[in-house]
Amino acid sequence: MTDPLALGLVGLGVIARNQHVPSLAATPSLRLAAVASRNAALEGTPSHRDLDAMLAAHPEIRAVSLCTPPQGRFEQAWTALQAGRHVMLEKPPGASLGEVRSLAALAAAKGLTLFASWHSRAAAAVEAARDLLSGAEIRRVEITWKEDVRHWHPGQEWIWSPGGLGVFDPGINALSVLTRILPQPVHMRAALLEVPANKQAPIAARVSMATASGAPVEAEFDWRQTGPQTWDIRVERDGPEILLREGGARLFVGGVEKIAAADEEYRRLYARFAELIAAGESDVDLTPLELVADAFLLGERRLVEEFQA
Repeated sequence: MTDPLALGLVGLGVIARNQHVPSLAATPSLRLAAVASRNAALEGTPSHRDLDAMLAAHPEIRAVSLCTPPQGRFEQAWTALQAGRHVMLEKPPGASLGEVRSLAALAAAKGLTLFASWHSRAAAAVEAARDLLSGAEIRRVEITWKEDVRHWHPGQEWIWSPGGLGVFDPGINALSVLTRILPQPVHMRAALLEVPANKQAPIAARVSMATASGAPVEAEFDWRQTGPQTWDIRVERDGPEILLREGGARLFVGGVEKIAAADEEYRRLYARFAELIAAGESDVDLTPLELVADAFLLGERRLVEEFQA
């Protein structure tokens, strides 16, 4: 049996602690060797203040997973690749399309793996929905993605800054699933971005897209929903309606539930990362980020009341 590959984790926020750390522990092919965080340490694991210190102290580390905010992540990824380490990027993979394309080119030149991960694509029912929609005539798609920003991003200002995406931080999860399950590409038509008067990024958005054959794809993203959260994608087609709920964990076909599964998205991501490394391949699909960029490019910006976290 091959020894697990030593991996360094950069960033130790809520998602890292709740998802990355336990998922790594459940991935036999990878071993968490050390972490790097300016403000936190992980009990029982060597902890360092930054990526450079971590790599210097642990030459055995062959792969790095970055779960820091997208602003500033480019420099970390570039450093890791230049140091000969494989890199996995939390979503969104970067603050801009150009910087991720530069990273992909560097990884290819050095023969390293770059994995731009989309955790919602790893939800239990996504691949089943993709299979059901393969070759289907898509008539209409409706996305409703509403959650409470105070619950998921308490006190985090980076999400409201340029590059932080605002409500598209969760909305891009829906777009990652959409672009995985539909048999045709999707393009942006128009968007309405509701931006708090004291922020730089939208708190809500209504987005109009279309498939290549012209089927409408409408999405509503909102960060102001309290109580139960809503992460639904409904697809009308030439057959029973397909409904993904809870971010892709549950699948309904014609109103009948077919799949309901626990959250193991990040376990699947790390297994995929290990497979890519073993195969000498990369996976850098920027389609969801391109749609968000187009929403900002085409979107009408409407100021709404100030938001206080």
